[in-house]
Amino acid sequence: MPYNHRSRQFALNLTSHRMLALVAAAALAGCTSAQDVLEPSALLGDASNPLPQAMFSTDSDEQVAAARLDARVRFTPVIGATEQASAPLARRVAERAALRGITLTEPEDGSATHVLRGYFSAISERDGTTVIYVWDVMDATGARVHRIQGQAISPVSQPQGWDGVDARTMEAIADQTVEQLAAWLLVRQG
Repeated sequence: MPYNHRSRQFALNLTSHRMLALVAAAALAGCTSAQDVLEPSALLGDASNPLPQAMFSTDSDEQVAAARLDARVRFTPVIGATEQASAPLARRVAERAALRGITLTEPEDGSATHVLRGYFSAISERDGTTVIYVWDVMDATGARVHRIQGQAISPVSQPQGWDGVDARTMEAIADQTVEQLAAWLLVRQG
């Protein structure tokens, strides 16, 4: 493919959009407002769609399940995502945490050893929609002790970013989040 000014400009624009999204996600990390979003712990009692253990089993299942011994985690409402996008995320986090032996607490339960605060951004691109996410992991005193971050691409592209994000993409983010949290909790337990 010949190199030309248009392809260079497209690459620069794509890079600029991703950098802008990362800066926005970092800026959102300081926000404390959580309006119009769902909490994964709100779905603790919903067992209508449990996932089979075999779908997520790994060689370290017994080790990761040990995280349940001393970790009680509260997820706060996510910031930046629509309610429609947050619902499958919250449901899957609750399901996956139960499979991994992570105890989720209700918002009014003061026994959480860790609190996760999520910041999300969706960027429409030519070939899909990129969701960038950051989870700050705080200890019981509110000090940030860890950060989980990443991105996922939904194959749908819409003019408004969140309109292009499907449930599977948000469920994949939930899976990655819980896996990374479980691995980190295991290392912290020593």
